[in-house]
Amino acid sequence: MPKERRDFMNGKYLVGAVIEAVIKVIVIAVVVMFVFRTATTAYDFGYKVFADKPVSVSGGRTITVGIAESASVKDIAQMLEEKGLIEDARLFVVQELLSAYHGEILPGIYDLSTSMTAEEMLAVMSTPAEESKEEDDDVGESVEESEEIENTEGMTAE
Repeated sequence: MPKERRDFMNGKYLVGAVIEAVIKVIVIAVVVMFVFRTATTAYDFGYKVFADKPVSVSGGRTITVGIAESASVKDIAQMLEEKGLIEDARLFVVQELLSAYHGEILPGIYDLSTSMTAEEMLAVMSTPAEESKEEDDDVGESVEESEEIENTEGMTAE
C-alpha cells in the first residue's frame, strides 16, 4: 500500500476515534445529569413527605370541603390542592398511604385550614361526622324546646 494511502487511512481512523470519544463523553454527561436530577427530585419529594409543613404557617384561612362517599384519595387530594389547602396532590396521596389514617377518610363536610398539616387534615377527615352531628342535634332540640316554651307563655298572656 502506498504511503499516502496509509496516512489517509490513519487520518480517517483518527477522526473516527475522536468523534467516537466525543459522543461517549456526551452520553456519559447526559446520563450523569439525568441521575443527578432524578436523585435530587426524589430526595426533595421524600423530604416533603416526612417534613409535613402547612401551606400557611400563621393565620391560615378556614375552608369547608365536602367528601363524597365514592371519592378516592386521589380525588380528595386534587380537590384540596384546587382549594389551596395543600401544595401537591401527589404528595398528599403518599402521606395518606404512609399515615396512621390510611383508608380511614370518611365522607362528610369538614372545616379545614391552610395552617393545618396534611396529618392534621387526615385526622379531621377520619373522625366520624356523627360525633359533631349529635352535638348539633342536642343544640337543635334545646332551641325547639325554647320555642315551645315561648309559644305557651304567649298563650297564657292573652
